[in-house]
Amino acid sequence: MNTAAKVGLGVLTMAILLTLSGSFYTLEEGKQAIIVQFGRPVGAAVTEAGLHVKLPFVQEVRRFEKRLLIWDGDPNQIPTKGREFIWVDTTARWRIADARKFLENVATEAGARSRLDDIIDSVVRDQVSASELVELVRSASWEVPEGEVLEEVPAEVREELKKQVTRGREELTRTILAEARRVIPQYGIELVDVRIKRLNYIESVQEKVYARMISERKRIAARFRSEGEGRSAEILGTMEKELRQIRSVAYRRAQEIRGKADAEATRVYGDAYNRNPEFYAFSRTLEAYKEGQNKNSVLILTTDSDYYRYLKDTGTRRPPGAAR
Repeated sequence: MNTAAKVGLGVLTMAILLTLSGSFYTLEEGKQAIIVQFGRPVGAAVTEAGLHVKLPFVQEVRRFEKRLLIWDGDPNQIPTKGREFIWVDTTARWRIADARKFLENVATEAGARSRLDDIIDSVVRDQVSASELVELVRSASWEVPEGEVLEEVPAEVREELKKQVTRGREELTRTILAEARRVIPQYGIELVDVRIKRLNYIESVQEKVYARMISERKRIAARFRSEGEGRSAEILGTMEKELRQIRSVAYRRAQEIRGKADAEATRVYGDAYNRNPEFYAFSRTLEAYKEGQNKNSVLILTTDSDYYRYLKDTGTRRPPGAAR
């Protein structure tokens, strides 16, 4: 075989390989595909994973997700039926239900998200504007609190709490989902679920709400403080009364004990005086001298004083039988 034949055979082999490689494509699990020929979709969507065949060079494969996708909208400022301006943040789950229709209408996931932005945001705005704020934040099974919990809130808030909920947040989201589903299928999209992630007042309303909450908390705190001070005064008054009573009883008991002690002392002194009057008079004289003196005084006694008289008498008196 000459060189030209070898080159021709090699070129033919390469052409066959390129043709075969362009005739097969693989589809991953969780994906679906549409065959496009000269820019137009051909046939139905391919949803089975594995190896598939297409025409080489004239057909190409457009792959799309078959799994659930997440749509997350931007927060919108929407007025409620009662004219309270709130931020509403919503999210949704969706999937590509008809890949061919999806390709013809929105082409890409970015285009689908743009359509969802318009449709879901419009439906959410309509439903929120037609609903009271209480319907957006509560469920239909919500029950009005009773007892002290209800008494601690201000009157205007208490009226809000007592309002009956007719639809509730779950029913509202189901309505939003049903309204959006009417429009979504024409784009080859299936809307699985819509949820409200977050509700909040706008900044100007938040400041007023926080100021009202602070004022109400201060009012409740002042009431508790007043009740505590009243209770404290009551306890202190009872304590003072009991303390005075205890002191009175203690003083009376002390006086009784002191009176009995004085009586006993008087009796002892009387017995001592009756046994030896002279010794008692001498002892009292010494005590009088002791109590009547201080460091700056001088006591002058004569030999005729009672003190020396007792000393003289003590010196001259001797026991019977003593030597003189």
